[in-house]
Amino acid sequence: MSGSRLLGTGSALPRRIVTNAELASRVDTSDEWITARTGIRQRHIAGEGETTSTLAIAAARAALADAGVEASSIGLIVLATATPDNTFPATATKVQAALGCTGGIAFDVAAVCSGFLYALGVADSLLKTGMARRALVIGAETFSRILDWEDRTTCVLFGDGAGAVVLEAPTAAAAGDPQAPGIIATRLHADGTCHDLLYVDGGPSTTQSVGYVRMRGQEVFRHAVVNLADVLKEVLEEAKVSVDEIDWVVPHQANARILDATARKLGIAPEKVVMTVQDHANTSAASVPLALDVARRDGRIRAGDLVMLEAMGGGFTWGASLIRM
Repeated sequence: MSGSRLLGTGSALPRRIVTNAELASRVDTSDEWITARTGIRQRHIAGEGETTSTLAIAAARAALADAGVEASSIGLIVLATATPDNTFPATATKVQAALGCTGGIAFDVAAVCSGFLYALGVADSLLKTGMARRALVIGAETFSRILDWEDRTTCVLFGDGAGAVVLEAPTAAAAGDPQAPGIIATRLHADGTCHDLLYVDGGPSTTQSVGYVRMRGQEVFRHAVVNLADVLKEVLEEAKVSVDEIDWVVPHQANARILDATARKLGIAPEKVVMTVQDHANTSAASVPLALDVARRDGRIRAGDLVMLEAMGGGFTWGASLIRM
């Protein structure tokens, strides 16, 4: 069966931009150090009144406008986030209420930086079963609220933002047509033995607090390049597509060096890789849909293009999805 079709994309960013130079005035770092090791030059940081839900709502509204559909047609909202507004209820329900499409399905997915890929896979599966006709899949984060601003190894890496897509259930007419727009193949993985390499040192059940991001950067880098290359190969094999047929790769925007190393490992031309990490830093679950929206709106990604989405995050979790736009 062919997969759900992507009707539109949207994104939202906090108003405040924090440059590397501004960070260097607060912690022991420099613009040169950050840029050379990550490719990041600036990030958006949520201010007063800006939360994961407000960013998610803005991105969702932009995606609905791009798709040309009403919020009332949305029967499913899956929101990927590691920084929800509250422990419960799900931030997705706040988005649902704000859009005025209550009564359908709405829940959060927690898979950190791979969250959007997980949410996309779940939404696609539910649409295929007929649970809803249209879905909003959102990645939204305010990671700045779980950063230790005295730890230069992590605080320089992350930013806040949101991205969203509107999906529509596949039609019988599209079945068996290799050129039909839609999700072609998705593969998802996790390895809980890697917990201590990238995690937050707090939570309701352990410390009764939010905690801060902790990371062993070199080991994360090594796992990321291997895992991402492997899952991309899996998706290509499942879809019976060659690397050369891919028009664009939209990766999780963690680190420019990871993006470059993964592309080299697979033989993907650098000019086919969408990179926004320099402007947004790592926005966790928001980074893939945010980069996808940027590349669609600036004209790089067009209807009919074959696009690979991929991400890896804490857990470890990782995954990839091939889509015909």
